[in-house]
Amino acid sequence: MADVTRPVFLVDPESDPVAVRVEGRASFQNSGALEQFCKDRLAQGRTRFVIDFAGCTSMDSTFLGVLAGIAIQLRRRTPAGSLVVARLNARNLELVRNLGLHRLVTIDDGTPPAVAGGATVLTEKARTEIESARLVLAAHENLVAADESNRARFADVVTMVRQRIDQG
Repeated sequence: MADVTRPVFLVDPESDPVAVRVEGRASFQNSGALEQFCKDRLAQGRTRFVIDFAGCTSMDSTFLGVLAGIAIQLRRRTPAGSLVVARLNARNLELVRNLGLHRLVTIDDGTPPAVAGGATVLTEKARTEIESARLVLAAHENLVAADESNRARFADVVTMVRQRIDQG
């Protein structure tokens, strides 16, 4: 198991479906690495993903928005791809349901996905403040796309981040 004092995403890019295991806190600080990893796999034609949350201690709205964005991209494919989220704890499952992501992903509380022993740890690239703000904005816009009732929940965040981006 990974050192959960340092949150990580363990990935097996060659498995089918592509397997990801979240260890520790999933947040705006590390969700960009997952987003880029999934975009890279999508560009390679991979359309089936499973994410194991058994080791995930918590998730923030940016991370959840990144998940929503990945799910939306997969649904737009022909044929549609799939994103399975597995072994969510009660709090994380509540977050997924409250933000409407359960309509975009398949929730599985069964056995963990196989992440090979030689799994790769994703590393977050250094981002400028503006790049980070763009990630946060896109993530929250994804949450609104997932469920219109999220517009009111995140209106202040979206407004504040947009203003920051506009200021350069």
